Amino acid sequence: MNPRLRHWREAATLLLAAGTPGRPPRTPLGPFDYELLLLRRSSRSGFMPGAHVFPGGLAEPADFSAEWLGLLPASPRCGLGAVKPPPPGGSRAPLFAADRESPGSRLPGEVAFRICALRETFEEAGILLLVQGRGPAPAVPAERLPPAAELGEWRRRVREDASCFLRLCRHLGCAPNIWALHEWSNWLTPVGRAGPGGRRYDTAFYLCCLDQRPPHVSQDDQEVTDVLWSSPPEAIERFKSQEIWFPPPQFYEFCRLCNFSSLRELQKFSSARALEGCERWMPVMLSAADGFIQLLPGDELYPEDPDYTGEKKMIMSTDKKVEDLMKEGGIFHRIVIKNINNLAVYVNIQAKYKHINPLMMNFDHSDYNSRL
Repeated sequence: MNPRLRHWREAATLLLAAGTPGRPPRTPLGPFDYELLLLRRSSRSGFMPGAHVFPGGLAEPADFSAEWLGLLPASPRCGLGAVKPPPPGGSRAPLFAADRESPGSRLPGEVAFRICALRETFEEAGILLLVQGRGPAPAVPAERLPPAAELGEWRRRVREDASCFLRLCRHLGCAPNIWALHEWSNWLTPVGRAGPGGRRYDTAFYLCCLDQRPPHVSQDDQEVTDVLWSSPPEAIERFKSQEIWFPPPQFYEFCRLCNFSSLRELQKFSSARALEGCERWMPVMLSAADGFIQLLPGDELYPEDPDYTGEKKMIMSTDKKVEDLMKEGGIFHRIVIKNINNLAVYVNIQAKYKHINPLMMNFDHSDYNSRL
């Protein structure tokens, strides 16, 4: 979208948390009263086939259309709270701070990427999160949405043409519920992990908390072949038992969400913390003798000048084993990868932007420990 971000394709994803029906299931961390939505990507997908991911996808020009201003409040940022200035030495993530150079009025990135996440969630899972009128306002209840057959037809249209999402909202006299989405994190696809054609993504992660699951959730049987609701610790258990697989950023975020067993606590934390903004993270891969380590900003081994574009052809490798590197180190912000379903997060630095560090399960699956 922005020529200065040409090395990445801009995207947005949604961590959708919903209250669990009935009695919360037991987990190694005790009962959690919410679950998150995971979608299984098609085996035919060109990027991470078969992975379980949060709903989301590429930002489209229609997400930035000035026509959205006719459905949203006229106030700055369309009624979203103002993100505070970054701390000394920090900066707003380029995804949100970039100037959008094009003719005519355009939406702020903070609004457009929320619309993208909501549109993709409707396309992939059939979940439509709207408010009546221009918003902010209470969410439109499921019983006031059109019948399933009509929504299915709109879903097909939006999948074929992203601009139909705006037409759907206009048709219903509603606005996308951008105010329910809280800025959570910003991940860049690392060099060496690009998809076909060198595709890499600069992805805004948003968190949304719902009191209960939406009643009509279904895969589209094109990009998505299965739907799964799971609490954070249950998702990690399923991952480690090889029942499902998800990429390292999702693993990291599930470990971070393990700090919150209560949906109310998560909602309170995320809504307040979102006004701090977030830090852009690009993992840098270190190849060891018996595995890999994804280094994140703040780790003692993270490069001072990381190769964001891949043009430097930097390769970080060592003959040492992962265990030796861990024993020698002292300042950690890393994801250790022994194999595709054997990951561990180690963090002992102070979290920035008033965020929270992840909790992590031991390799023997028997206990959880804080890596703060």
